[in-house]
Amino acid sequence: MRRRGRRVPAAAGEALGVLTRAADSARLWTAIAAGLALSGGRFRRRAALRGLFAATLGSAAAGGLARRMPGSERGSTSLPSGAAAGFAFAVGAGQEVPALAGPLVGLAGLVAYARVQAGGHQPSAAVAGAVLGVGAAVATRRLWPVAPHEPAQVRTALARAEVEPSPTGKGLVVVINPSAGSSGPAADELRQELPDAEVVELEEGADLGAALRDAAGRGCALGVAGGDGSINAAAALAAERNLPLFVVPGGTLNHFAYALGLETFAHAARAVREGRAVAVDRAVIDGHSFVNTASIGSYVDLVDAREKLEDRIGKWPAVVVALFRVLRHASPVELEIDGRRRRVWMVFIGNCKYHPAGFAPSWRERLDDGLLDVRIVDGTRPWSRLRLLFSVMTGRLARCGAYEQQWVRRLHVKSLDGELRLARDGETFDGPQEFTVTKADDPLVVYVPEP
Repeated sequence: MRRRGRRVPAAAGEALGVLTRAADSARLWTAIAAGLALSGGRFRRRAALRGLFAATLGSAAAGGLARRMPGSERGSTSLPSGAAAGFAFAVGAGQEVPALAGPLVGLAGLVAYARVQAGGHQPSAAVAGAVLGVGAAVATRRLWPVAPHEPAQVRTALARAEVEPSPTGKGLVVVINPSAGSSGPAADELRQELPDAEVVELEEGADLGAALRDAAGRGCALGVAGGDGSINAAAALAAERNLPLFVVPGGTLNHFAYALGLETFAHAARAVREGRAVAVDRAVIDGHSFVNTASIGSYVDLVDAREKLEDRIGKWPAVVVALFRVLRHASPVELEIDGRRRRVWMVFIGNCKYHPAGFAPSWRERLDDGLLDVRIVDGTRPWSRLRLLFSVMTGRLARCGAYEQQWVRRLHVKSLDGELRLARDGETFDGPQEFTVTKADDPLVVYVPEP
């Protein structure tokens, strides 16, 4: 490989050529994203998604400018787009997992250098592409905020003295829900961490509610391994029976577990061995408990549409298809909210105050603030659907006239269109025409490890 009379050693030139070919059509970054997603962990998955999102934005932005770059040669228009995609992926992923930023930026720089050394491209084009890529990665924060790694700052439970340490897990009964992604290895790991705990492995299609009720009647503490829906079902029982709840993240998203700082089986088990628990809020919609969020309107339609498709095409493709269907066919609902007549696309209700404002509430600083975070997307303004879509796509929903947010302790809702479908913690159910959303009187005591 030669550039302007400078010879690159043959072995190095061959390696740079391999790297350049691997980066063509973003194959290198896609492969890295796949590896991150499969390696496990919430933030690695977020890093993969943000990296690909940023790379797409960076490549699109650079593509329109490539032919105008000073000094770029005919046939070299891929250079700025390739450099933009590489640096966008590196900086995008690095925002979610800072330890990745250095190695990935170094790799992106090496790819850009290899393309310059291959000839036909100018260093100025590579620099311009890199700048555009970094800008695209930073711009993704407008549409999808970066979540903090620290758990919510929950208060130590007032009844902490009643939660005795259990070095071997004696008295704990844990139900493993296989439909939420948990499996035999999860049971084996739990038995290794807490050998005296009773571990109940459900078969596919088994009644989770019945298993949890049976477990709550036998143990001094109730545990569940599963996603947010499974955890929510166990939380209602634990609060009702005055039992501490043992949470093992075993689902797709695990919002509640991550808010508590529980990312692995070892984290959860350590909290039981130490006897450390905290008191957190639990909210109720029409008598149905939820620990994360509840909703009314278009989001409920989205969940129902996704569930009809996910067995055939997979969960995430089903989300995309369902989203397009709902945006195309959904209609606003007529409600009375605290006595005020409203026509709305959606009502989001968070258990405690969520951050940031706008379309993608992602994290909570506290889990015991006594508040409901209510976000309403209005359906009465002219062109409200287009306004909503534009605001979401540009990251300006929090400042859109169709959006409003308030924090309350109680919310009364009456449907003017008959009975409603409702959702809480990602699961839908048939609700009545009139209902109340409020905080439960009794807090939920849940095991968490020492920060």
